[in-house]
Order: sequence, then C-alpha cells, then structure tokens
Amino acid sequence: MDIEMVRHLSNLGKLSFTDEELERVAKEMTGIIEIMDTIKEIDITYEPIKDNHNVYLNGLREDKAMDSFPTEKILQNAVNSECCFVVPKVVE
Repeated sequence: MDIEMVRHLSNLGKLSFTDEELERVAKEMTGIIEIMDTIKEIDITYEPIKDNHNVYLNGLREDKAMDSFPTEKILQNAVNSECCFVVPKVVE
C-alpha cells in the first residue's frame, strides 16, 4: 500500500499523521493485506455434517410472539417528530 492511499484513507477517517507515521502505517497496512491474502488461500468449503457436529438445540427457549415496544416511548427523545431519527450524514 502506498503512502498516497494511506493519506487518502486517513483524510476520510479524519486522522492526521506526520510523514514518518504515514510511512509506518503504510508498512503495517501492507503487512495486514499480506496476511489477508494468505488467509484467502485457506479452503473454507462448507460441509453440513462435519461443520455442525457441535451444534446443540436442546437448551433453547420457546419462540413466542410478543408485543413490540411502543413507538411513542422509543421516539420520546427524538428531535424530529415524524416518527424517525435524524442522524448526521457520514457518506458523501
């Protein structure tokens, strides 16, 4: 990973690094990417009989339908009164 990519990602994350820190982070991220490339080589073929031998369903509670939490109670602290929460925009 090159320094320009790290600089771009740090700007997106609103992080500030010195040039030395950018070089160190670029080296560390390159190492992480190399590890992920190694992990991608592992065979993860799903085998239902083999993969589910430790799944026990005996201690589960009964699934019962229940009333939902009242909308008025949930929205009592919401700024907007149109039955929704308004959150800040995070993606351009």
